[in-house]
Amino acid sequence: METKDEIWELRLYVAGKTTKSVTALANLKRYCEEHLKGKYVIEVIDLLIQPQLAEGDQILAIPTLVKKVPEPIRKIIGDLSNEEKVLVGLNIRPAKK
Repeated sequence: METKDEIWELRLYVAGKTTKSVTALANLKRYCEEHLKGKYVIEVIDLLIQPQLAEGDQILAIPTLVKKVPEPIRKIIGDLSNEEKVLVGLNIRPAKK
């Protein structure tokens, strides 16, 4: 039985409600529900409202997803439409179907 019940902390940096930002959030929620159900927190940071927060995670492009926990910290840039790339990038093992 798996003992790793840590909560995945994911931060999505966006700039307003652009198509890419909305798509990235929708994709992220779908992947999390499918593969991390009940074990994740998504924090959405709108850099139009809080531009100073970009510096902490060294955000250079948007949308950018940052996985804070579990370590190592990982970043994925784009609308997260390639599920396989996102899962590999975040080091998520796909849920058993």
